[in-house]
Amino acid sequence: MNSQSATSLSEIVQKMEYYCSYQERCHAEVVQKLYTLSVPQNQHDEVIVHLINHNFLNEERFAKLFSISKFHQKKWGKKRISSELKQRNLSDYLIRIGLKEIPEEEYESTFSELAEKTWDSITEKNILKKRKKFCDTLLRKGWESDWVYETSKKLNRLS
Repeated sequence: MNSQSATSLSEIVQKMEYYCSYQERCHAEVVQKLYTLSVPQNQHDEVIVHLINHNFLNEERFAKLFSISKFHQKKWGKKRISSELKQRNLSDYLIRIGLKEIPEEEYESTFSELAEKTWDSITEKNILKKRKKFCDTLLRKGWESDWVYETSKKLNRLS
């Protein structure tokens, strides 16, 4: 019985190494995966410690990669990225480290480009409805509300 559990633990570790190697993961995702694999809870810590010690699991690395990739690929603002990282149980400290990966100049220029593109894509004739759709879209993506409202007024005047 004991050798059976040792074999299954090493198989679980191997599966989890693979799971963590093809995409960066956070602790919460690993724990969720362990539950879906029906791994007994008393083995979770052992598996997680192994993954950390062998550098398969690193939440700082995860926070940095998550932040920069969601910013580049989905054009998310810092509010949305921060919220998504919080949902994954990352600490405020790690969230700040992740957000520092986004260059401020690039962040501002991405916002400006996205705002113009969004404004131009909204065909609504009623200007109040157009501004609402514009604001809702950018706020949902997690951009700073003061930037969004200020830009909506500015673009409104230019139309």
